[in-house]
Amino acid sequence: ASWLESIGVASCRASSVEDSHHPALAFTSFELVPMLGEETEPRNSAVEKLATSVQRALDRTTIWVRTRWAVFAVLLLTFVIRIYFVEGFYIVTYGLGIYLLNLLIGFLSPAEDPDSDLALPTRDSEEFRPFVRKLPEFKFWRAAFFAVLTSLGMTCFSMFDLPVFWPILLAYFVLLVFLTAKDRIRHMIQHKYVPISFGKQTYGDLTKVKAGSDKDAK
Repeated sequence: ASWLESIGVASCRASSVEDSHHPALAFTSFELVPMLGEETEPRNSAVEKLATSVQRALDRTTIWVRTRWAVFAVLLLTFVIRIYFVEGFYIVTYGLGIYLLNLLIGFLSPAEDPDSDLALPTRDSEEFRPFVRKLPEFKFWRAAFFAVLTSLGMTCFSMFDLPVFWPILLAYFVLLVFLTAKDRIRHMIQHKYVPISFGKQTYGDLTKVKAGSDKDAK
């Protein structure tokens, strides 16, 4: 009985030693995590506050469609004038053009694939589904605005002014725009949708017409 008790005590001591070295019981690691979190919490809160303020300011400009695009046009014109007088940074200009072209393709493309079951209706008997863009207008403007702003900032550093024969880039970009526009137009004709909403009657127009008719009736 004595040797069984000694074996039992030895096994209990061995298990306690093993448990003490187990990673799950390393309480010091749990104590260090809050300390590190406390140090980084002010920085994270400051970044979060800044991001929230910027996002709030952008959200307020959602209804100012013409003003936003006017600011974008001025910024893009500033970038073009900058490139014209500096006579460089053609790689940056080419990259910006390709990026804006991709954004434009997403803006003109439907969110759902027309070849799928959720495609736009092609007959009057089908259920009406409004045209939903793959890239909404506000996201298109925001991405384009920050892209031009970033490109304008890159022109302040000579490291981005790589030597290149710019007529080749210009010819390739024009060819790419032509092929992309041809493919988009063919896709619109094939699936019978128009991604441009200018000139279409909206609920605001219907309200105005109704208000005018009410005055005439009175």
